[in-house]
This record gives sequence, C-alpha cells and structure tokens, in this order.
Amino acid sequence: MAKDVKPTRKNLMEIEDRIELSERGHGTLEKKRDGLIMEFMDILDKAQDVRGDLADDYQDAQKKINMARAMEGDVAVRGAAAALQEHPEITTESKNIMGVVVPQIESSRVSKSLDERGYGIMGTSARIDEAAEAYEDLLESIILAAEVETAMKKMLREIETTKRRVNALEFKVLPDLYEGQEYIEQKLEEQEREETFRLKKIKEKKEQEEKEARQAEEEAEAAADGDDLEDVQPDTSAQSPAANQ
Repeated sequence: MAKDVKPTRKNLMEIEDRIELSERGHGTLEKKRDGLIMEFMDILDKAQDVRGDLADDYQDAQKKINMARAMEGDVAVRGAAAALQEHPEITTESKNIMGVVVPQIESSRVSKSLDERGYGIMGTSARIDEAAEAYEDLLESIILAAEVETAMKKMLREIETTKRRVNALEFKVLPDLYEGQEYIEQKLEEQEREETFRLKKIKEKKEQEEKEARQAEEEAEAAADGDDLEDVQPDTSAQSPAANQ
C-alpha cells in the first residue's frame, strides 16, 4: 500500500487524519467490546440460572403429570386440559444494551387460579391441579429462557462483529496507515535533503562565479593601471646638449 501513495504533503496530512480517526474508532470499539463482554457475562450467569430452573421445572411438571395420569387416567387429564378457555398472551418489546437491541418478552394469563382453568373443581382432583400449576410454572420458565437465550445470542453476535472490527483496525488498517505515513515521511525527507544539496551546489556555483568575476575585474583594473603608468613616464631621449656635456 505504501508505495501506491504519492509522497506529497497533502497525502501525508490525509493519512495523519485517517490515523487519528482510526485510532479514535479503535479505542471506541475496544470500550464497546469490553462493555459488551461484561454485559454478556451477566446475561450468561442469568442464562445458567434460568436453564437450571427450567430443567427443574420440567422435571417437576413431568413428575406431576405422570402422577395425575396414574391416579386419574389420561381421559381425565386430557379433559381438564381441553377445558382451558383463556390461553396465555405473549407480547414482545425491545430494549437496548450497549447498542444491541434485544427482546423483552412479557406474558400474561399464564398462572391461573382454580376457577380460571375452566374445569370444574368437583370433577378433578388435587393431582390435576398440581400438574396444571407445575406446567404454568414451566411455561413461565420457558418464556424467560427464550428471552435470555435470544439476548445472549444477539450479544454474542455483536461481540464477534465488534472483535472483527477491532482486529481489522489493529492488525490491518492502522499498520497500513502507519506504513504509508512512514513511507511518505521518508520520501519527503529525501526530497528535502536533495533540495538542500541542490541549493547548496547552486550557492557554491554562484559564489564561485562571483569570485571569478571579481578576480577578472581586479585583473582588468590592474591591467588598466599599468597602461596608465606607461603613459605618464618622461621621454629621456630629448635631453638638452648641456646635460650631455
């Protein structure tokens, strides 16, 4: 990636901006991941308790329905079950946990009194009542388990997604950006050194030319001064006869 980037100041500034944005995003995602994990661990603890309660309620319901069948017969049990007029109502809402929308299941008309179950009190025994109550408890446990399990699965998917984003930023995006930044900085430093060297050579050449020009000017001035001296020397060939005697 680094060699595909043109080493300019503009590209360096853009990469630095992307690094800053990616680092902030990486920090935010790490906090979100850690928060989701903490929330998930709380839900996991709750799910384990719910699973245990569900297993216990199921065993209790099975035990009591078998007892009712043994004591009253299948016909009486089925007749009591068919007498139910008002069925449970399930409504779902949603709540937000660290940005994850999870369901919140509400139920009504699950637990009923004896007169709300539809069968006559005189026509059934306590065994059927106990079985009905046990299955009402089991249904409430199933509803709660469905809510917790669904929330746990959604949280787990979000954690995995967030972890992938964090890893992508940490091991791919940011290293590539750092590499690009280092590459551009090195190239710009090389260009700066080359420009400094070029300017130094130009300066040295200019100084050399100025020095040679001064030397040439000094030589020309010296030559001109020599010619002037020759012009002012006296003519000794025209001396008077008296001087010759």
